[in-house]
Amino acid sequence: MKREMTILLAILLMFVAVPAISQVNEKPFVVPELREWKGGEGNFVPSETMRIVYPEKSEALKKTAFQFAKDYHAMFNAEPEVVTGKAKKGDIVLVLKKDKTLGAEGYTIKIGDKVEVAAPTAEGLFWATRTLLQISEQNSGQALPKGVIRDYPDYGLRGFMLDCGRKYIPMHVVREYVKFMSYYKMNTLQIHLNDNGFKQYFENDWSKTPAAFRLESEYFPGLTARDGYYTKQEFRELQMLADSLGVEIIPEIDAPAHSLAFTHYRPSLGSDEYGMDHLDLFKNETYTFLDSLYDEYLGGDNPVFMGKRVHIGTDEYSNRKKDVVEKFRYFTDYYIKKIESYGKQACVWGALTHAKGDTPVKSENVLMHAWYNGYADPTEMIKQGYDLVSIPDGYLYIVPAAGYYYDFLNCKFLYENWTPAQIGNQKFEERHPQIKGGMFAVWNDHAGNGISIKDIHYRVYPAMQTLAVKMWTGAKPQMAYDAFDKARLALSDAPGVKIAGRFKGGNRDILKLATLKPGTITDIEEIGFAYTVSFDITAAKEQSGTELFRSRDAVFYLCDPISGMMGFARDGYLNNFNFRLFPGEKAHIEISGDQYTTSLYVNGKLVEKMNRQTKLFNDKGKDKMYYVRTLAFPLAKAGNFNSKITNFKVVNYCK
Repeated sequence: MKREMTILLAILLMFVAVPAISQVNEKPFVVPELREWKGGEGNFVPSETMRIVYPEKSEALKKTAFQFAKDYHAMFNAEPEVVTGKAKKGDIVLVLKKDKTLGAEGYTIKIGDKVEVAAPTAEGLFWATRTLLQISEQNSGQALPKGVIRDYPDYGLRGFMLDCGRKYIPMHVVREYVKFMSYYKMNTLQIHLNDNGFKQYFENDWSKTPAAFRLESEYFPGLTARDGYYTKQEFRELQMLADSLGVEIIPEIDAPAHSLAFTHYRPSLGSDEYGMDHLDLFKNETYTFLDSLYDEYLGGDNPVFMGKRVHIGTDEYSNRKKDVVEKFRYFTDYYIKKIESYGKQACVWGALTHAKGDTPVKSENVLMHAWYNGYADPTEMIKQGYDLVSIPDGYLYIVPAAGYYYDFLNCKFLYENWTPAQIGNQKFEERHPQIKGGMFAVWNDHAGNGISIKDIHYRVYPAMQTLAVKMWTGAKPQMAYDAFDKARLALSDAPGVKIAGRFKGGNRDILKLATLKPGTITDIEEIGFAYTVSFDITAAKEQSGTELFRSRDAVFYLCDPISGMMGFARDGYLNNFNFRLFPGEKAHIEISGDQYTTSLYVNGKLVEKMNRQTKLFNDKGKDKMYYVRTLAFPLAKAGNFNSKITNFKVVNYCK
């Protein structure tokens, strides 16, 4: 017995002597994924007196520190003080520190009793603050797990192209996209400023086919689109905002194809042989016109195009005749040099395999978008000296509801297989010196198809997060796609930004009002897909155009201005349900919406489901277009209705 007690005591002492195993922090989830992480123990928990410290007298550091504080406040309603001086426990400190291994955009973060952020450049420090914000928004009390981060990108150009020519994207949305991209370390936004619809949907008549040029022009006032455009000052302010958030704006004026906006304004510029969406390359007037347009935006003491690059288009022109090919090559070379005369780098769409010829086209310091290898063979373009942006159409083109390319990108495939080194069917070495990075694109080909800015964002949001990983972290992210796809939903669009009214978390109430009074203002702009809005109503006589709710981008009508039915308007489209409330009628109403449909239920019965319609054109449907009737439900301000509305409720799931 004595021996057994001795053994038991020894065992107990053994357990007492061995310290508890410490828990080393796991790698935090960030988009794009962190390159290196060494976990520590415990958390840095910000206090109410947390400071952001920049010890050096640097305007760039000062800007980064104040932007970080502004964004921190927008996300967490806390106001860290920004100071210079020596950091102490509980502070976040930003310092510039040389480190050749990090490149121009890399950074380190040491999270201990204080957070020390270091980078060779202010740009790297700014990206580090995006990392800190993303980690903070996923943890209670904005705690940061202790450990050491080293992070740097594989590719210097990480971008997105938005077709604003065929579909007007309001400036407030473009500004939100700058913030959205910046939050995910995507640093290049190309704005496609002009384009046109396809004439087969408009009676095969170029004069009836919609086309738009989206910039204010004082040289050619009638050129500017009447259904939506950007003033010069708005465009300058957009570029200044983007610059403050690490994003470059590349404006694109697309010519000599996709140019119907120019020939609508001045028909003499159009090609009789190839169609009015082609400029006539053999007319001096074509060059005089475009020269003046570029002079307007690049010239003077306060140019409209402020950045280092301008895109001149040059895609999809006819190559049927040799003289046309040679003239196209001349045109391309001419406008490359025109852009360079203003001290900018010229960007072009890859077309010089399609337009193979003898006329020389400058390649040195020219950035070519490699979109389709049949138009520009990337191996040959590299051999000729072009730097490339990888934007292969077969992987990275979103054309909403068109029935070709992608409605939604195949994000799982891209995450597991693609990097900018993959251009079409050609694979290059990673970080090839002439492949500067990658982009994906939204093309709004089908003018008039009902697609909204919210529909576009629903498609872009997962693609932006996925491709941010593939352009920064590179070929082999450590996290499996399914885990990534679930975790990414915990992150915001950007500090203070809800582009499509997304509410994180499981099924829950978003808004509840016992009585909805006319003119009620909420702090919710809208709710995006998916949702259900429900209420009880005792209807009264309403004037045409009586609103239930409106937001910046949409209106829901109790009595629409055309038919008097219930319905909604957004993006210039009016859709109504086949239902009208009669004065004195009592009903329980539910409106449910997802990325495909908008449905109306009355007293529990489905009245109408607005799904995607198919519109047929030419020879019994030779051509077709899909028409979309979705709605991100507006909630910013109630209308001035006469009806009595009670039990108003909004939830973030569909009926």
